[in-house]
Amino acid sequence: MASMLYFTEAEVRDLLPMRQAVELMQSVFERLAKGEAINQPRRRLILPTGSVLHYMAGSDGRYFGAKVYSAHARHGAHFLFLLYRAEDAEPLAIIEANHLGQIRTGAASGLATKYMARRDAGTLAIIGSGFQARSQLASMLAVKAFRQVKVWSRDSAKRTAFATECSSLFSITVVATDTAEEAVRGATVVVTATIAKEPVIAAEWIAPGAHVNAMGSNQANRRELPTELVHRANSIAVDSIEQARMESGDLVLALDEDGWKNPKIVELKDVVTGAALRERPHDAITIFKSNGIAVEDVICAGYVFEQGSKKERGTKIPYS
Repeated sequence: MASMLYFTEAEVRDLLPMRQAVELMQSVFERLAKGEAINQPRRRLILPTGSVLHYMAGSDGRYFGAKVYSAHARHGAHFLFLLYRAEDAEPLAIIEANHLGQIRTGAASGLATKYMARRDAGTLAIIGSGFQARSQLASMLAVKAFRQVKVWSRDSAKRTAFATECSSLFSITVVATDTAEEAVRGATVVVTATIAKEPVIAAEWIAPGAHVNAMGSNQANRRELPTELVHRANSIAVDSIEQARMESGDLVLALDEDGWKNPKIVELKDVVTGAALRERPHDAITIFKSNGIAVEDVICAGYVFEQGSKKERGTKIPYS
């Protein structure tokens, strides 16, 4: 009887370190640029009960698969990734995908920061103190040597705890500020990782030359960035323009049809390969609007499967 592997959240965390995930993002966006990877945007099935089924699919090299996750505002979310072999469609693994998603989302921001932020960027502001903020911090530290890190979130106890825990975890001083403005003003890299419906930063707080990673919203009616900042930015990269037009509230709420045609809006694959943003003016403001796309999950899931197979991790599940 044939079998596939089942990987838990704990195994994913052990098998997929952030620095490796950033390298994987580099590879998959290069392959997207060459037409060697395929991405299918996220779709949502919304039930009258408030439950939502999210699903997205992609292929990269030897693997293809789909991430499927259910969510309910009052009862939480449940994430799974289904991995298949491209050559013969053989099922390979079922992977618990909450941390897979957190890590690859952070890694995509890290990749964007590597290419879009100033080389001398040394001050980081994080808006948000939840689980996504922690992976965002990990990815930022994987690509830049920040001298100063500040964090703000609405809950003072949570932001203080985040600063304490991350200072110890990453061996860097993280300071919790009293206001979002205090965190953001003067920062050369800003990360927004919130569940806000309305902007969490003001355009005038963003210094010339700053880079912003906005990853909290992936719904067309929610945003973290104000319209003024979107218009002021010199360059805006997204992981997929097709998907951004469907669910990137930060851009959907700020741009009309002509705005989407502006050449300053590009895909991350073109930034990585040098087709866009070849030279970055020192005082340019850049934005990476992250929504998360399926090929990011595919390449990370393939890596987890390969490493797990080598290290005899995962549980065999028979199937007929």
